[in-house]
Amino acid sequence: MAEEEEGKEYRWETGYEKTWEAIQEDDEGLLEGSVAEIIQRAKRKRQAERHGNTRLGMMRHLFLVIDNSDCMSNQDLKPTRQLCTIKLLEGFIDEFFDQNPISQMGIIITKSKRAEKISELAGNPRKHIKAVQQLTQVACSGEPSLQNALELALRSLRMLPSHASREILILMGSLTTCDPGDISVTVQNLKAQGVRCSVIALAAEVHICHKLCRETGGLFGVILDDCHFRDQLFQHIDPPPAATFLDSSLIKMGFPHHLMQEGKEASLTMCMCHVDSTDGEGGRLNSGGYFCPQCCSKYCELPVECKACGLTLVSAPHLARSYHHLFPVDNFKELEFRDMQDKIELCFACQKRFGEHDKHVYECGTCSRIFCLECDMFIHDLLHTCPGCATNHSTSQSMSNDSVPPR
Repeated sequence: MAEEEEGKEYRWETGYEKTWEAIQEDDEGLLEGSVAEIIQRAKRKRQAERHGNTRLGMMRHLFLVIDNSDCMSNQDLKPTRQLCTIKLLEGFIDEFFDQNPISQMGIIITKSKRAEKISELAGNPRKHIKAVQQLTQVACSGEPSLQNALELALRSLRMLPSHASREILILMGSLTTCDPGDISVTVQNLKAQGVRCSVIALAAEVHICHKLCRETGGLFGVILDDCHFRDQLFQHIDPPPAATFLDSSLIKMGFPHHLMQEGKEASLTMCMCHVDSTDGEGGRLNSGGYFCPQCCSKYCELPVECKACGLTLVSAPHLARSYHHLFPVDNFKELEFRDMQDKIELCFACQKRFGEHDKHVYECGTCSRIFCLECDMFIHDLLHTCPGCATNHSTSQSMSNDSVPPR
């Protein structure tokens, strides 16, 4: 794979191409049809790359590294790179924990040749969103230090158990990095520890960033605009394939119920997740919470890792929402709409009438129902169940039997 990447030419090194010929006018002299087709192909490209029966890193530990240098005050993204990044990260964090409820995230910023951890590894999305929102009050200054940020993340990730998935996602706006040592050594250390590093560049490709992704098996991308930035960011929501050397082991988990003590014997206590809190947000005393079944420590929300005994505390819905990544809905068959317009008029899911701009429709291989592009993407990205199969008793029964794990 690395040899293939090295052999690729840059755009300006290739032969002369008439790229505008990809867009063709329709009979009325409009370009909307060609543009819509290009957008459709781009949306389905990432979906087609997903495969079932792939071992995934379900318990993810992800560090977000955010460039907060002078370059983030540029206005090529509106209103600025920094504010646009913060806005997109709020949605990304919320969606990340919705799709990966038993995972953890931490946040690091780099500016003025230093790196600072503003949020520790934790599974509380509100805590991370609040930390990101507070970056609006932080001035962009100096140059970033990619090496310092990677070393800071590695110090936390190397302490994780062998079955955990370790990832770093870097949002890089600068074209330079000011490092105290040889960053190639850091890259090799990350590779040795099995840390998967990905980079989203806001300006242009930087050689060391591309090399970092290539060596560690991550993804590298350069954004075109804010919409493309969002697409590049949200492709990191689905869990990546697990590293080949990760151990397969049984993980002990606890499933606490929410208990509320009542009556005269009820005592007011503080939960373990806020006992060290200094911001005053969670320092409230109450008589209820989730109690660890192993050591009886109290927590206000799930999922969380017990600070006293180390037991992972989750609820059954959290595991169910993580489980669907292992059995994705099969890709629908793409059909030409002009060949189907005499047989079908409406999308089975949203009941939208197909029009002239619908170049293709999509058919489920199991129930043979026809869907539009938007419903196809919604089913595979969020719903994870085909509505046609779910409303058909025979197909839904066979699907549930196939997806039940062995006991």
